[in-house]
Amino acid sequence: MAEKAKNVEEYLAALDPARRAELERIRALVTHLVPDTEETISYGMPTLKYMNRALVYFTASKKHMSFYPSSWAIQELKEQLKDYKTTEHAIQFTLDNPLPTRLVEDLVRVHLREIDANRQ
Repeated sequence: MAEKAKNVEEYLAALDPARRAELERIRALVTHLVPDTEETISYGMPTLKYMNRALVYFTASKKHMSFYPSSWAIQELKEQLKDYKTTEHAIQFTLDNPLPTRLVEDLVRVHLREIDANRQ
């Protein structure tokens, strides 16, 4: 993206249609699961906040997309993430190997539980 997006819609509008559709799918899954989210841009990435804390970030790069649910969620569900490149905070995926709906939901539920428990 040449210019920094001011909001999630601007960010998504700048993507190619296939990547946009995939990130919109993830956005819809998260907001369906946690309707009380607030959308913002944080660290240049679309962010869904819950209880004034980042619940998830998601972004598109040239060769992959990334989903940032929390290091706690990645650690807890690492066995389910074997088919993806992960870092401490992110899961990389592609259009050829997208994150399954159930996995996104499980990752969000773990982080939601931790936020509700006020884990820092």
